[in-house]
Amino acid sequence: MSQLLWNRDFALEQTAGDEELLEELLLLFKDASAGDLEKLRRAVDENNASAVVEAAHSLKGASASLGFETIRSLALEMEMDARQDSVACAAAKLEEMASLLAEVGKL
Repeated sequence: MSQLLWNRDFALEQTAGDEELLEELLLLFKDASAGDLEKLRRAVDENNASAVVEAAHSLKGASASLGFETIRSLALEMEMDARQDSVACAAAKLEEMASLLAEVGKL
C-alpha cells in the first residue's frame, strides 16, 4: 500500500495562505472523493471502463489541486488504463485508493 504524500505547502499556496479556505477545500475534497470512490467501486463491479475514466479523472484533478500526489498518481494510472477499455488497474488498486482517501479523512 502507498503512503499518503501531501504537499501541504502547495495546497496552502493555492489558497494564498488562507488556512480557513484550505480547511473548507479539504472538507469539499473529502465529500467529493467519497462519492468518486463509490463510483469507482460501482464501475469496477459493472466492468464499466468509461465510468472508471470519469471517477478517476475527477479524483486526479481534485487531488492535484490540493497537493495529494499519491492519490493523483494512482488516479492517473486508473484513468489511463480505463481509457484503454480496461478496469483491471482500478480493480487491482481500488483498496489502495480507499486507504489513501481514508488517510485524507483523518487530516
